Amino acid sequence: MSLRIHPTAIVESGARLGDGAVVGAFCHVGPQVELGADAELASHVVLSGQTFIGANAKIFPFASIGAEAQDLKSRGDAGALRIGADCVIREGVTINLGTRAGGGETRIGDACAFLAYSHVGHDCRIGDGVVLSNNVLLGGHVSVGDHAAIGGASVVHQHVRIGAHAYVGGLSGLEGDLAPFGLAGGNRAHLFGLNLVGLRRRGFSGERLTPLRAAYSLLFGHGASNEGVLAERIVIAAREFSGVGDVEALLAFLRADRIRPLCAPRAISRA
Repeated sequence: MSLRIHPTAIVESGARLGDGAVVGAFCHVGPQVELGADAELASHVVLSGQTFIGANAKIFPFASIGAEAQDLKSRGDAGALRIGADCVIREGVTINLGTRAGGGETRIGDACAFLAYSHVGHDCRIGDGVVLSNNVLLGGHVSVGDHAAIGGASVVHQHVRIGAHAYVGGLSGLEGDLAPFGLAGGNRAHLFGLNLVGLRRRGFSGERLTPLRAAYSLLFGHGASNEGVLAERIVIAAREFSGVGDVEALLAFLRADRIRPLCAPRAISRA
């Protein structure tokens, strides 16, 4: 299938467009952009910088993808942006390049959906199947695990980590790391428990959820009021749930080095 480029679009010399790509009216594709096969730019889309977008992407009007980081100390420090296949990027979305200080690259996995006016800051690491609802803002260096979702008009502080299959409720301000499978919300956001609705939608059976429920109760139940107690509970959970893949992934997240504090239940946060 041949390319389709609207006569009002500007595709600069050096840009690479995959077979079957569509570039709609008044789009601007920069000289360092690579657009995958069968990707579609609806109209008025700007792709700039060293940006790689996978096959079958669909990008809606007034999205700006690959602009320099909105980081005043990194002016002129243009890294790269890599977006996987089958992503949907709705109206007005902005996704910024990486910076040298953050590893040089903003990276997004496959089959993600960024709804209208959401923003992905520089040096973010986004997994596969992630959903950002309307007006979600991710600060720089945010990490989001596979199949996590963030509700509308939520804000995520820079350097926060969000684990796989986690969910952040709408209108939330997330300042701390959200453990995998967790459900958080509020201003400022706190941990409610497991993201049971999302996990069931992903096909998690009752048998698979049972050890996760028990592990969450052990790790974040009443009395886990400081890091020392949590560290002890991590050791206990590792012993009691040895060989349970989901729990081991949760514990690996909790053990990893972090810059931001951990998002915890409200009572623990106040303690």
